[in-house]
Amino acid sequence: MANNASAVVDNTALTDYFIHENGVSFAGRHLLVDLWDAGQLTDIDYIEDTLRRAADAAGATVLSVHLHQFSDSGGVSGVAILAESHISIHTWPERDYAALDVFMCGSCNPHNALPILKAAFSAGSVTLNETRRGVVA
Repeated sequence: MANNASAVVDNTALTDYFIHENGVSFAGRHLLVDLWDAGQLTDIDYIEDTLRRAADAAGATVLSVHLHQFSDSGGVSGVAILAESHISIHTWPERDYAALDVFMCGSCNPHNALPILKAAFSAGSVTLNETRRGVVA
């Protein structure tokens, strides 16, 4: 089956978790978050708790969390799987840096996770890029 991204989709009868805003429907908001001058980047239990609190603040439902710690640097990579999508994290403690993806659909507000993340990791600065995923109309 060919991928036809330009196809018009009649989603008026669909009940799903797409967001409908200002005449535009899309799958969700995807925040790309860079935390600089950050701390607590090697404590895997602390990171799991932080991801759970961030999801809760955004109104999301955590289904599971899977994290891996690299023994050579102590950095952590992983993901909180949400009913509404995910929050992923990759840390570089040697650079005091963490990269996070916060992607959510439905009535969740991923922006509400940002104060939790910034405070928990004591980030000196935050860079944020936002994309709407799955725009259909």
